[in-house]
Amino acid sequence: MITYLFTGLFLLLIGYFVYFNAVLSPEVINNPYNSRQDTFANRVIRGNILSSDGTILAETSIMEDGTESRSYPHGNMFAHVVGYSTRGRTGVESLANFNLLTSNAFFGEQIAKEIREEKNIGDNVVTTLNFDLQKAAYNALGNHRGAVVVLEAETGKILTMVSKPDFDPNRVNEDWEELNKEDNTDSALYNRALQGLYPPGSTFKIITLLDYMRENPSYEDFQFHCDGRMTEGNYTISCYGKNAHGDEDLQKAFAKSCNTAFSSIGLSLNESVFKTNCESLLFNRELPLELPYSKSSFSLKESSTPAERMMTSIGQGETLVTPMHMAMVVSSIANNGILMKPYLLERVETYSGESVKTFHPSAYGSLMTKEEANILTEYMKAVITEGTGSKLENMGFTIAGKTGTAEYSSNKNESHAWFAGFSDTGGSDIVVCVLVEEAGSGSEYAVPIAKEIFQTWNMLRE
Repeated sequence: MITYLFTGLFLLLIGYFVYFNAVLSPEVINNPYNSRQDTFANRVIRGNILSSDGTILAETSIMEDGTESRSYPHGNMFAHVVGYSTRGRTGVESLANFNLLTSNAFFGEQIAKEIREEKNIGDNVVTTLNFDLQKAAYNALGNHRGAVVVLEAETGKILTMVSKPDFDPNRVNEDWEELNKEDNTDSALYNRALQGLYPPGSTFKIITLLDYMRENPSYEDFQFHCDGRMTEGNYTISCYGKNAHGDEDLQKAFAKSCNTAFSSIGLSLNESVFKTNCESLLFNRELPLELPYSKSSFSLKESSTPAERMMTSIGQGETLVTPMHMAMVVSSIANNGILMKPYLLERVETYSGESVKTFHPSAYGSLMTKEEANILTEYMKAVITEGTGSKLENMGFTIAGKTGTAEYSSNKNESHAWFAGFSDTGGSDIVVCVLVEEAGSGSEYAVPIAKEIFQTWNMLRE
């Protein structure tokens, strides 16, 4: 009996060691607090990071005196998403650290280098990033503060991630003190795409619309007359520019981004159901992301005042969201209700190009039904054909989207500009989310940026 017990314990121990090496080891070693990484760096030259088309985004050069120098050929353009590997690690440099410091070169070559006390060359990591789309988004955002995220809807590939203000990853050591000064208002190291929390403004009407549809099977019967402003108690909400939209059905109210119509809708919603539906869309929840991010928030309860309910329904109040999260919500609409997990690593290969590992798309789950996604798509198309996103009409392909103008202070003239939408062609469609800080209306500032990205994508697929 004792023999069987010890044999069983021994087999369990062996099984755990196998499991650790196969499954847990990379995760443990890749932890930025694991000092074992320094040992890897003593034996392996850090591999390159590449875009999906093979463009080098980060590489290690060997100087004449044998020292290693990490460089980023495209400087600020990929600063946040690729990251840096000095003063800690961020971005892909952190996410793929284990792969970059592991060599899967030919075994004989590794042994020979070990004997000569030479370092082996680490594996290269090919990302999902599209160089041309990243460049288009970076240039289109220009000198504005903000963020751009581009996803491939049917796979979850992160094609673009831009955040500004940015920094030069080649000069992190030299600029470290300046970048971290308490009075530095740029917060250039802060990845606004993943960590910036903003009121979503009218892009949130996508979610309010979905909740209204779920609570009201006869939603198509909705009728409203907009006078440009609406007062409930002692609180008044106005449409953008105090425009009076007149008689509206639900599609027109959505396309014109009518604040008064959606405030009226907000007053009619069940607060508990609304919160549950928002949380099913991952508000107040963890996101399926491998990079550090901020959790989006939604707050509405039975004791909420009419003013709070009105503001919440149009994306104001206490609702906050990251550009990445908004892109994920729209991605599920573009993909028939299914959210694909966003991912950045496409494959790992040796320095000579031999395949080591390939990463595949994986579904997070259904955020809505296919029917709901199709209805939202039609409403979002109307934004482009007859509403606030008209600058995206006549592009040669169909676009569905929603603009947003989000107030962020007591001064109602100060607002962030939003656009969240997708190409609707039926083949490798992209989701584009643009956030421009302190700019103005979404139709005036965010839509033109999205247009540059859609145009670039269209040229690439021809």
